[in-house]
Amino acid sequence: MTDIERVGVVGCGLMGAGIAEVCARAGLPVTVVERDAQAARSGRLRIARSLDRATAHGRLTEQRREVVAARITLVDQIEALHDRDLVIEAVAEDERLKAEVFTRLDSVLTDDRTLLATNTSSIPVIRLASATGRPEHVVGVHFFNPVPALRLVELVPSLLTSPDTVARAERFVTGTLGKEVVRTRDKAGFVVNALLVPYLLAAVRMVESGGVTVEDVDRAMVLGCAHPLGPLALADLIGLDTTRAIAESLYAEFREPQYSPPPLLSRMVEAGLLGRKSGRGFHRYDEETQRAAEAPAGPHGGTR
Repeated sequence: MTDIERVGVVGCGLMGAGIAEVCARAGLPVTVVERDAQAARSGRLRIARSLDRATAHGRLTEQRREVVAARITLVDQIEALHDRDLVIEAVAEDERLKAEVFTRLDSVLTDDRTLLATNTSSIPVIRLASATGRPEHVVGVHFFNPVPALRLVELVPSLLTSPDTVARAERFVTGTLGKEVVRTRDKAGFVVNALLVPYLLAAVRMVESGGVTVEDVDRAMVLGCAHPLGPLALADLIGLDTTRAIAESLYAEFREPQYSPPPLLSRMVEAGLLGRKSGRGFHRYDEETQRAAEAPAGPHGGTR
């Protein structure tokens, strides 16, 4: 059994929306905080589209869809999270922004036992825990996109996370949400991204060298290795800005060349070519495909 009955989520991008949805599907009231009223409206629309797809594919009945939607409250004031048992941070993969969120949460939470979780893809959890006065209650809980479909969650305690916090978080993820947990040490990239990102960066470098086209790289890995998506299409799905941010975090920690973001990736991010969410990355996407970007499988953390 879990003692977590009220959940808060900070951020309602792809990851935050998915986290809020799975918590609401598990029967919990969820309060989601966005930076302003417009972002909150966009978050509500994102959740509604996901619930509509689940209903259209027979995974939810119309009645259950309405019940799940009613459990989610979107607000633009972080003070609304004061009474939560668990708050999950899911803002952009930016260490300073995330640390600011944790500092603010620390000042508004009224229960000393509230768990603070980060959905970071790559930032060491201890750096975020140190922004609070309760580092023993901070833990990494890294979901994968799309959250309603993918079962894996990386559970990442820092050196200061208490055993009770780890146990409570794992009971919630496995017992309440029905996910599978992999425990990992608090190192940049954890397990999945430490393995995945060098592969994605190698594909970018291959295109950058001019020896092969984007289409052929992706087609080769789909047809030759039975991958559901090629590496460049997957980077587009993750978001090229997020891919670069994860790579930078990995490189800062390990200083290994395989983690260094290629110049082509950096130039594309600077040009606003972020992948599916911007309509263009290594591939081009129409509006319908951009909306569908919230549905297909592919690991990723914390975009807005």
